[in-house]
Amino acid sequence: MSTPRSVAVAVSGGSGAAKGSRRAVQWAFENVVPQADRFVLVHVIPKITSIPTPAGEYISISEADANAFAAYVQDVKQQSEQIFDSFKILCESNTIETFLLEDDNPASALLSFISESGVQMLVLGSDDSNFITRKLKGPGIPTTILRCAPHNCDVYVVARDRIVSKLADSTSLHSHEASSRYSVSTEANKPDNGVRIGEQMPRINESSAGPKILKNFKFLSISDHSYIGLQTSSRRNSFENSTRSEEENPENYGDYVDSISFHSFDSIASAQHEPLVMQEIERLQLELQSTIAMYKQVCGELVHAQSKALLLSSESLEEAKIINASLKREETLRKIAAEEKAKYFKVVKELEEAKSTFAKESYERQMAELNVLKESIEKQRIIDTLLSNDSRYRKYTMDEIKTATNNLSQDLVIGEGGYGKVYKCNLDHTPVAVKVLHQDTINKKAEFLKEVEILSQLHHPNMVLLLGACPENGCLVYEYLENGSLEDYLLKKNGKPPLPWFSRFRIVFEMACGLSFLHNSKPEPIVHRDIKPGNILLDRNCVSKISDVGLAKLILDAVPDNITEYRESVLAGTLHYMDPEYQRTGTVRPKSDVYAFGVIILQLITARHARGLIMTIEDAITKGSFLDILDKSAGDWPLNETIELAEIGLKCTALRCRDRPELDTEVLPLLKRLSDVANASAKIGRNSVCTPSQYYCPILQEIMDEPYIAADGFTYEYRAIKAWLSKHNVSPVTKHKLLHSELIPNHTLRSAIQEWKSGVTLFD
Repeated sequence: MSTPRSVAVAVSGGSGAAKGSRRAVQWAFENVVPQADRFVLVHVIPKITSIPTPAGEYISISEADANAFAAYVQDVKQQSEQIFDSFKILCESNTIETFLLEDDNPASALLSFISESGVQMLVLGSDDSNFITRKLKGPGIPTTILRCAPHNCDVYVVARDRIVSKLADSTSLHSHEASSRYSVSTEANKPDNGVRIGEQMPRINESSAGPKILKNFKFLSISDHSYIGLQTSSRRNSFENSTRSEEENPENYGDYVDSISFHSFDSIASAQHEPLVMQEIERLQLELQSTIAMYKQVCGELVHAQSKALLLSSESLEEAKIINASLKREETLRKIAAEEKAKYFKVVKELEEAKSTFAKESYERQMAELNVLKESIEKQRIIDTLLSNDSRYRKYTMDEIKTATNNLSQDLVIGEGGYGKVYKCNLDHTPVAVKVLHQDTINKKAEFLKEVEILSQLHHPNMVLLLGACPENGCLVYEYLENGSLEDYLLKKNGKPPLPWFSRFRIVFEMACGLSFLHNSKPEPIVHRDIKPGNILLDRNCVSKISDVGLAKLILDAVPDNITEYRESVLAGTLHYMDPEYQRTGTVRPKSDVYAFGVIILQLITARHARGLIMTIEDAITKGSFLDILDKSAGDWPLNETIELAEIGLKCTALRCRDRPELDTEVLPLLKRLSDVANASAKIGRNSVCTPSQYYCPILQEIMDEPYIAADGFTYEYRAIKAWLSKHNVSPVTKHKLLHSELIPNHTLRSAIQEWKSGVTLFD
């Protein structure tokens, strides 16, 4: 045999397999590596088709993330390559090559590696010296490789007590020259005993060139004596018979190799005991064949019995499932039948009851419809009479309203209430506010007529004046109040400046006067039911007036404050200003307005939202931190008078009506005194106010409302300069000729004048 050029050793991990791999590497390093040009370590791992999850399960490649799968494969390969480290240390060499193969069949992977890499010698380790066990389990990796190895590669399987080898076929070089295919040797043939594999092989060829079996197989001595068993005639005849058997049954070729490997040559001590040993071997072979035949028969019977048992078990399970399903279905049907029967009797009973009550309900319905028809006719007659004959207010047509509002232009909208929008326009050369109901509030026409009826009777300095109405289309015409609502000042909306404290004192007194007027109306008192800062409007002199009497209610039968009565189911008003007792019982009283009035008093002091304000002020007074919650933008509050005002507000917001003070006898006298204090302070502030000279028009000598710049560079009142230019072409101031007659609005001066006017009005 020629010296191999490339040697590969298949190694494996694990406890048992690692021992055989270490033995194979050590044997190869001592016997064949010194004559080799290349030494390779090969390890096979299973194909990676899934990756583990943190939950301990596995997912396939198709479901896993590509990056995660690549990282997992890289990690597995790095761990597998650590197997080579121990073998590199064993060989004490840095020139060893390593290959990591990936295949579910290690034998197939190794055979493919041999064919593709051109390796001339493959060495494998094996710990399974019991070939009977291997025979029963089936062919292992060494057996498969021995059977299927290429003809140009030597294969050595190194076990604990023997070496099985398959040598390369040399017939490609010499067609009739005998070549050794298989050989077995023991550990006694190590190089340190003076006999190497390369030296043993020629001796076997010389002594076994005659029979055909020695043309393909060669056995190395298994004892310390060299080849003693192979030179006897009985051994030779045995191998010739085996060879003939192989030629007659080629399919048993692989089994014959295993049967050769089965022989335990370790018991042969000398050539004199060979006949006895051969007889024992033949007897053992017969016993083994009988045992294997019996084992196969028993296995077949066991498989048949297991399949029959599984079939019977599956049939019994299916029958049991069918029976259980039938029982459950029967029980369900019984329950359904019982329920349907109960429902039937219940429906029959209800039908009888319905028949008995139908006649009664039909009669009552007919009577109710008749009464409703009578009431509707009477109500319509009253409304028609009211609309046609009421002369307490000015009636406008819808055409007049549309003309004044530029066909209800959105640019003229200054507010929006619960029932419609409010427009600013001019009617009869007077600035007015027109309230137009929504078209979809036809069913609320009664509220509109109620508002017209009430407002047409109300004439008080602190009530918004109703100038006219358009009853056909639901429009109300009010006087226009320039300074907006009290809510704008408290929440600083629309650029409104903060009110000084003395103006707030006066506004509280004026509100109390207006509410007293409503509550003392004759013949019945009037309850507003929606007192809030948004419904308190201020004119150009900051005089407060109560508006939006759309929810007002005439108290036909006044309920005493100490009696609880439940009347209405639908509440009207605004949250946080609504009387708690009214919310609970639905009974409206004049003191329901007193509660909302008290909340507004507390808001004027603090300029805060009404939500939770009562408890905040009570805690501040109790803890002595009242000054901390006052609105600092109102100026220097008089502490004693402000505390008095806060206490009045807290009394007005008592939970029960009976605990609230009387507006006329308890509240108004105190507020009158506080208003006098406020007026005295206002006079001191008004005396310190002077009008800047640039605010006066050079022509009219009045404070300008619409300042415009002319061609001479001076600012004039628009109407005054317009009238001047219609008659003259010179400047009113310089008397020089004007270059043109164009006018430019002076927005900066106009804003300054308006801001100055607001401050002066607040002092007044």
